[in-house]
Amino acid sequence: MSELSLKPLAGFNPFPGPVVTVIMDGVGIGPETESNGVYMAYTPLLDELLRGELVTRLKAHGTAVGLPSDDDMGNSEVGHNALGGGRVFAQGAKLVGEALRSGAAFAGRTWQQVLGRTAAGGTLHLIGMISDGNVHSHVDHLYALLDQCVRDGVQRVRVHGLIDGRDVGPRSALDYFAPLEQRLQGLSVDGRDFQVASGGGRMITTMDRYNADWSVVERGWKAHVLGEGRPFSSACKAIQSYYDEDPAMADQYMESFVVVDDAGAVGIMADGDAVILFNFRGDRAIEISRAFDEPDLTEFDRKRHPDLFYAGIMQYDGDAHIPAHYLVEPPAFDRSLGEYLCAAGVTSYAIAETQKFGHVTYFWNGNKSGYIDETLETYVEVPSDTVTFDLRPWMKAADITDKVVAAIAGNSYKFIRLNLANGDMVGHTGVEISVRIAVETVDLSLSRILVALEKAGGIALITADHGNADCMWTDKNGKRSAMVAHTRNPVPLIIKDYNGKNIFQLTDIEQPGLTHVAATICNLLGFEAPEDYDPSLLVLR
Repeated sequence: MSELSLKPLAGFNPFPGPVVTVIMDGVGIGPETESNGVYMAYTPLLDELLRGELVTRLKAHGTAVGLPSDDDMGNSEVGHNALGGGRVFAQGAKLVGEALRSGAAFAGRTWQQVLGRTAAGGTLHLIGMISDGNVHSHVDHLYALLDQCVRDGVQRVRVHGLIDGRDVGPRSALDYFAPLEQRLQGLSVDGRDFQVASGGGRMITTMDRYNADWSVVERGWKAHVLGEGRPFSSACKAIQSYYDEDPAMADQYMESFVVVDDAGAVGIMADGDAVILFNFRGDRAIEISRAFDEPDLTEFDRKRHPDLFYAGIMQYDGDAHIPAHYLVEPPAFDRSLGEYLCAAGVTSYAIAETQKFGHVTYFWNGNKSGYIDETLETYVEVPSDTVTFDLRPWMKAADITDKVVAAIAGNSYKFIRLNLANGDMVGHTGVEISVRIAVETVDLSLSRILVALEKAGGIALITADHGNADCMWTDKNGKRSAMVAHTRNPVPLIIKDYNGKNIFQLTDIEQPGLTHVAATICNLLGFEAPEDYDPSLLVLR
């Protein structure tokens, strides 16, 4: 028997329709207050479903999804890893933190090549997001790299800092850049020259994903590599100037800038330099890595491509080997649910719009690109809008729903999974009316999908990867501040069975999490779950 074989579930009766997993991205369960966009939205179907029999709450943050502590919010990447992986894997933040603390990150060939460049007179450039959101990066990882530079005698370091405002407060940039500039100044002794060289808001500088808008990467390239951008004498002065000019300025959309002195931009990259991207999350690190690594990149005109040694803190795409060099070995994801289902001959269909397409494919499949078995799987990407999502909070939910309804009616797929990105992507904007519309759009899409599923005699499993829309703002001393980050709230797990061939009931697992979903899907499809998967949330009566 193959390692990937699935045993039939005893007593299971086959049924005609598919099992459809709906991931309501960013739709958590929060307190029933005005700040909760899910609670405040008009969602008659979701309200009814939550009163059903096969309903529970899942933990979607912290240690339940492989993050270092329960203080860490979940995110879509680790959420989909957990949903498709069936057990807890140590995730990027934890891996990187441990490797930096133990020194393992500096023991390999990559760091030695960096030191080779700096010993020959090259500058080390450190690019990454300056925050403690712990979703894409953590400022402590940057500080660990700087400390190692001091220990290893690196003389010249330039930090190219991306501004968060999404996984942390929407106007919190100075809380991170002011201590950073002070620290760099303190380290600039004994011949060392450490400075911030450039920066910009994460949504318009450097951190594009899924080839949605390469002009974002181009703006980062101009600022970080070419030293082209609005000039300021320091990062803090740049940030404060933008705030003064636009009191409504949100950090994540802040224009790029460069730091200059009397001789010009202080951080222009040159032949012989080394570059490390210290963001650990892969989706928004791949395109900038390609810009550094690919000699024949055609997505934008780089104008100049210096002879640099480039490395990521991690490898962001193991199949495509992006980047070629990295400091910390990536987590090993094997035997994903997708691999098991393909081995069992189950036909499947995965769909999302561009913003979350990689989540229902790459991240769901254990950080692996492409199909597992093209003869059994169909992956569909619906191109996302290019305007800010608060202006079109319905996003591409209708298009996705059209295709899912057709896939259900076509009866060619036994397992269908889809991501409705509205609750998360619109939740990140902090615009209350748009967040409510986004959640209502998800509810409408669900109603259409369930009508089709009832007609086909299938089963719906409805959940989320993390919270976001469930907290639109916080109130401190009577002053409201937009909450644009993910929450640490639980997410729903709803089973809606339209075939009646099998009678399931919920198990009594204490504090179930997202990793229990894969085994649950196995049971709904008529298989026992793999022995080392976190157990199913259902039992067949």
